[in-house]
Amino acid sequence: MTPTIEIVGAGPAGLAAALTTVRGGSRAVVFERQAEVGHRFHGDFQGIENWTTEGDVLEELESMGVTPTFEYTPFHESVFYDPQGREHVCRSAEPLFYLVRRGPDPGTLDQGLKDQALASGVEFRFGEAKNHLPRGGIVVHGPQRVDAIAAGYVFETDCADGAFSAVSDRLAPNGYSYLLVCRGKGTIASCLFNDFHNERTYVERTVEFFWDKTGISMKNSRRFGGYGNLFAPVSARKGRLLYAGEAAGFQDALFGFGMRYALLSGHFAALALLEGSPEEYDSLWRKRLGNLMKLAIVNRAIYERLGDSGYARLVGSIGRADDARDWMKKYYGHGRLKRLLYPLVRRQFSSRADPLDGCIEGCDCTLCRCKLAGGCHLQERGKP
Repeated sequence: MTPTIEIVGAGPAGLAAALTTVRGGSRAVVFERQAEVGHRFHGDFQGIENWTTEGDVLEELESMGVTPTFEYTPFHESVFYDPQGREHVCRSAEPLFYLVRRGPDPGTLDQGLKDQALASGVEFRFGEAKNHLPRGGIVVHGPQRVDAIAAGYVFETDCADGAFSAVSDRLAPNGYSYLLVCRGKGTIASCLFNDFHNERTYVERTVEFFWDKTGISMKNSRRFGGYGNLFAPVSARKGRLLYAGEAAGFQDALFGFGMRYALLSGHFAALALLEGSPEEYDSLWRKRLGNLMKLAIVNRAIYERLGDSGYARLVGSIGRADDARDWMKKYYGHGRLKRLLYPLVRRQFSSRADPLDGCIEGCDCTLCRCKLAGGCHLQERGKP
């Protein structure tokens, strides 16, 4: 009989694990408590980063059996605004990132991975929660705590494609704001790492800022919001239970470009179970992702101390670089001193209080609405 690997969660990590499983000759069963993939998202744009390795991320995904059947757009250029509103254009010879859409609709990353999994023979159990895996398996049920939230609007537009970011505590405390436009669709959001309950103020400031800088037109706008966790696990295994994606904390702590980490972690988890050696999982992910995650945690701690003047110097450095991708690769991968600082920084991150514990009665921010709904992403119709 063909051995079966059970996977809880149909996010990118779970689907990568399922594809790796069937490619390795085993049967994959994916349990998803929602009725469809991508339920946390509503067509919002996100980026798959392409700067942490010399090779291209799509080639890496192909090598592990994940074919990019979803819609994607390479971006070689991005415009950054410093806290004073000054423009810095960053360019690279190779793509800085690949823009994808998230959600259940055709063409999204989530739906593309699902279709690929179905074609490969993966079995899905939608609307079925799985709380116990007595024989072990892979757990990928999303973020477990709150360290950052992203809130904003998805919309339609007749504006040209472009990627814009702004760093300012006035727009996004300890974080950044962004505007992404591609093929007549757009996403505008504030990514906050602090002061979550005042998200509406920051979102409206972000919309006003980008309207002033780009003249962006927004039609049929829909509000969205969600949260994520940022930490590097000591271990992502409990016996024969292997945790992947944000369920294990696999995320880029600096700017939240974690989809690549999620896909890779799901792949490594499936490889370990296919080999009958779940204990090898920690070695696999540490070899590929361990240093990246540690340095991202330290970079996040440094970034939070910079303030607006520091953000300006950082953005200016990227803008002056001959190739922004090379600059980002060094920033994410460089630093003996940063590695030495990691144990101290990790203790500080581990001791942070979960903001969900301090939700305010009657508050309508993403954080409080998510707590009341018991989910990570919500949507409501509205206009900025």
